[in-house]
Amino acid sequence: MAERVAFVGLGVMGFPMAGWLASAGHSVTVFNRTRAKAESWAERHEGSVAGSLAEAAASADIVFTCVGDDPDVREVVLGTGAILEAMRSGSVFVDHTTASADLAREIADAGRARGIGCVDAPVSGGQAGAEQGRLTVMAGGEQDAFDRAEPVIGAYSHNVRRLGPAGSGQLTKMVNQIAIAGVVQGLAEALNFAVRSGLDPAAVIETISKGAAQSWQMENRWRTMVDGEFEFGFAVEWMRKDLRICLEEARGNGAELPAAALVDQFYADVEGMGGSRWDTSSLIARLNRHAKS
Repeated sequence: MAERVAFVGLGVMGFPMAGWLASAGHSVTVFNRTRAKAESWAERHEGSVAGSLAEAAASADIVFTCVGDDPDVREVVLGTGAILEAMRSGSVFVDHTTASADLAREIADAGRARGIGCVDAPVSGGQAGAEQGRLTVMAGGEQDAFDRAEPVIGAYSHNVRRLGPAGSGQLTKMVNQIAIAGVVQGLAEALNFAVRSGLDPAAVIETISKGAAQSWQMENRWRTMVDGEFEFGFAVEWMRKDLRICLEEARGNGAELPAAALVDQFYADVEGMGGSRWDTSSLIARLNRHAKS
């Protein structure tokens, strides 16, 4: 069923996600702090551009956001003249930003007081997944709000699941990022070791990728890592933001994240090399700084 939807935040993820909503036949209104980005979207897709957050949210059945960090979410969702204040009772709010679980719970409480269902729904799959409409979406919130949003989210995803009450989507995204951090560092070390040992990386990967060492990162990033190409996927500065959220949550729940904390510091090294916008596979760059003579 076609819905009236609003999409706030047209970055590398939000721009194509909103496009998939339009392609699916939904009536889409977009808003972006930089209006030129919203107008560019409207030139490519069927939909309209709102002049304010309130205008975008006022007539929408479902409002989606995909912005930067907790302060950005708080500003566009909870502020005066912001999204929740403008939304109608009975509508649904879905946040695709990777943010803290505490903020997701705060938004859910604020929405409940206004009769608005709220879903925290961070995504995995990166820019390529957004452009291909094949994101994985990890959701938290009340079942009825999720049930309303799920078929619409399906326009740009291939895997959507509710993991529990408000905050559960954000907690699951933290699990995802913790796992990725360790895998990418392990692959970086392995490839650096292979090259320094005089092995042919292609032959090595062809062999070990058929066994227990196989991973998505290995299949999709080994060659560009060896070639020193880091213009793909999720930027280092955003991974550091996500790992900061993970480490803050762990301090509260008692989980130990020594590997994630160490990898975060390795990413700080990469930023020091000028790689804040390199993708996360650039962990190998710090290992390659002193090439074997």
